[in-house]
Amino acid sequence: MAEEFKEYLENIKFDKYLIKLKSKFKNKKIIIYGAGALFQYINKHYDLSEFNIIGISDAKFLMEHEGQDFDGYKIIPKEKMKEYNPDIVLIATQKYISIVEDFALNIFKNSKTKVFPLARISFWKLLKEIWSC
Repeated sequence: MAEEFKEYLENIKFDKYLIKLKSKFKNKKIIIYGAGALFQYINKHYDLSEFNIIGISDAKFLMEHEGQDFDGYKIIPKEKMKEYNPDIVLIATQKYISIVEDFALNIFKNSKTKVFPLARISFWKLLKEIWSC
């Protein structure tokens, strides 16, 4: 699995995108959403220390997990993300489009919080994936 993530991140030029994110989101309060294998790979192999990550969230985290540690970050239940008033939510999943849409249109509607993918695929590669189905 690690080799697949390495290949995927190289293919989408994650290094360059990460540099842009670090510059763009300097001093912004960030929640990472998606505590799966992709995030764990990124967290292990890339330097995220320049981000002001206030916590990590995932659908699998329950209310009683709040404040516990996951990969060095404080757990924030999905239901409580808005209460933390993040500036940015970075979606750390490969299939992020529906999550970005849901968060932007529902959870963070009428708030200043912006939602972006942590590792995004280019528009043209996305179209190719859709057309190949």
